[in-house]
Amino acid sequence: MTVNTKAFGRIELDDKQKLEIPLGLFGFEDYKNFILFDAEHQPFYWLQSLDDQEIAFILINPFLFRPDYEVNLSNEDLADIGITSPEKALIFVIVTIPQDGSSLTANLQGPLVINREKMKGMQGVLSDNKWKTKHDIMAEFKESGK
Repeated sequence: MTVNTKAFGRIELDDKQKLEIPLGLFGFEDYKNFILFDAEHQPFYWLQSLDDQEIAFILINPFLFRPDYEVNLSNEDLADIGITSPEKALIFVIVTIPQDGSSLTANLQGPLVINREKMKGMQGVLSDNKWKTKHDIMAEFKESGK
């Protein structure tokens, strides 16, 4: 399928990469249809809205820099997207790239949980005070020894 993207213009992607987020993301509740694809620079990914090409997010797997990361969401929340076991879930967090050149940060308080089989997702909110909305990715990579 041809997708209009914020960062790359028109590109060809596989229909299998389409993702539905029925409740949208926090602050972007009206946008429910996305496509998930690899960024040019690993370990990052793009989450591009199919509803508005100007809406796109950079994602990262939080376990790469925080092996102790825990996503404690209710079984009821996970059941809404068809997750009945952890093996079905992909976990990502949204990355912020500040325009002033300061450190990349990741929102570990609001993980994106995706049912890898149904390509249906949700953004959760973690209540553990350990997880903040701005974790310095590079500093935490260094601390984790990766």
